[in-house]
Amino acid sequence: MSRPVVLVVAAPDESYRRYCLETVAEAYDVVLITTEEPSWEVPLIRDCVIVPDPTDQAALAAAGRMLAERHDLAGVFTWTEWYVVPVARLARSLGLPTTAPEAVRACRDKATAHTLFARHGVPSAASVSVRTCQEAAAAAERIGYPVVLKPSSHAGAIGVQRVDTPAQLTAAYRAAERTAGQGTENTRVLVEEYLDGPEISVECVTYHGATTVVAVNRKTLSPPPHFEQLAHSVDADDPLLDTVAPAARAAIRALGITDGVSHVEMRLVDGRPRLIEVNGRLAGDMIGHLVRLATGIDLARAAADIACDRAPDLTPSRSSAAAIRLLYPTTSGTLTHLSYDQPRPGWLDRLHFQCRPGDHLLLPADGGSLFTARIGYLITTAGTGRQALTRAGRAADAVTAVLDRNTATGNAA
Repeated sequence: MSRPVVLVVAAPDESYRRYCLETVAEAYDVVLITTEEPSWEVPLIRDCVIVPDPTDQAALAAAGRMLAERHDLAGVFTWTEWYVVPVARLARSLGLPTTAPEAVRACRDKATAHTLFARHGVPSAASVSVRTCQEAAAAAERIGYPVVLKPSSHAGAIGVQRVDTPAQLTAAYRAAERTAGQGTENTRVLVEEYLDGPEISVECVTYHGATTVVAVNRKTLSPPPHFEQLAHSVDADDPLLDTVAPAARAAIRALGITDGVSHVEMRLVDGRPRLIEVNGRLAGDMIGHLVRLATGIDLARAAADIACDRAPDLTPSRSSAAAIRLLYPTTSGTLTHLSYDQPRPGWLDRLHFQCRPGDHLLLPADGGSLFTARIGYLITTAGTGRQALTRAGRAADAVTAVLDRNTATGNAA
């Protein structure tokens, strides 16, 4: 009996998205739209069309029609942030299930999202959209320092900085402005209230308008002014679930999301949730894999099921915990040696190095980002989230990364 065919539109990211394609391919015949000739994807897919830029709606639509002529498509979806709006439009044009493209666009455009949060009474950060550094300074004075400057339409904390004083604002505005100029939904900069409290994400699944809160992910962030994500942990029995679930559901309703997996980011201020943003796709940084290790719930499979108008199975089959430690060097420079120097314990689920000797790593302080500095990651399991993080720290201590600091800024010492 033939299996249903699902179209996945995704960037070729083996390090962080292979697990998604593997789990979807267990239940579906996958046809793929991606940006380059498949390599590791080949055993997992049935067909493929190359589109150099899937944000080009006309090119994406042509590729989608081509695959629809070859196969009886049951659905289409993406886990790549930049593609969520074009893919929603593609689904609509092919007559396939989707959340309205306007709702998906509101997720991408943080200014629109905050407007909708305010309209529907969802507690969130005060946020002002600005066009100039002067407007940013005026907004910061009204909101009150510290503030956060960020591009309105981007991801991965790129271009996001905390600003504590007026003297720091100009440089932060320029960094956010450079990144905002790469956006497609909105190229403005946002000035937002700094929410002082622990940051979490809430992983949610919505089907036919009903949202299930699946898991809470607790984040470990770098010190200010940047917001680099250093670690995540998911505990199936996290007591925050009941506290944050109503705010997560309210945010999803406010945006008009009816179907799909959502990654809802918020901070706890005095113990109460305040929304930062909603990402209308499966979380990055292997968080979906952590959720599966901790709860048994497969978010990638759920996303495929919903795209094909099938009710996802969200029944927990585990009650455990997992954590990911994202590995960074202590300095910028050229990597000369990388190794893991201890026997691998059974609780070390994965160890992945994404760079090799000879690669140049650039930290945010030197003008880089998490994408230019990350060495790799390791994933651990345990009975509780705290224990999983502790184990991740022990495993990270066994990683040796040696860098030539003379190349930190591209100049010889």
